[in-house]
Formats: sequence, structure tokens, C-alpha cells
Amino acid sequence: MANANLSAQDFVRDRLDAYFSAPLGPRAERERRARLDRMQALAALPDATLAARGLTREAIPAHVFADLFDL
Repeated sequence: MANANLSAQDFVRDRLDAYFSAPLGPRAERERRARLDRMQALAALPDATLAARGLTREAIPAHVFADLFDL
């Protein structure tokens, strides 16, 4: 049964888990690592720098994975 209180972050995490759990091989692993590295790099930036890029901390996952989920 789906949780009606599922947050946007939980939704994105669940979609990512489903996408990356499929056996897609080394290319998928490289892509996953590159995206996670990008998320970590953005998360390391100060809030002011993120704001200058039009981002908030909460929007980082959606920004990095937008092409996969039409976000």
C-alpha cells in the first residue's frame, strides 16, 4: 500500500533505487557514480553559491536527475 505522506525526496529516492537496481552493467554504474559525485559537489557549495545558480539544497537531487524523471 502506498504511503499518502510520501515526501518528494522519498519519491525521488525510490525512483532512483528502482532505476539503478536493474542490472544495467558498468556504464550504468559510471553514470550513477557521476551523478552522485555531482550531487555531492553541489551539496558542498555554500547556500549563497547555490542560490546564485538558482538552486536550493532540497532541489539538488531533482536538478541532477531531472533528465531521467522529467522534473
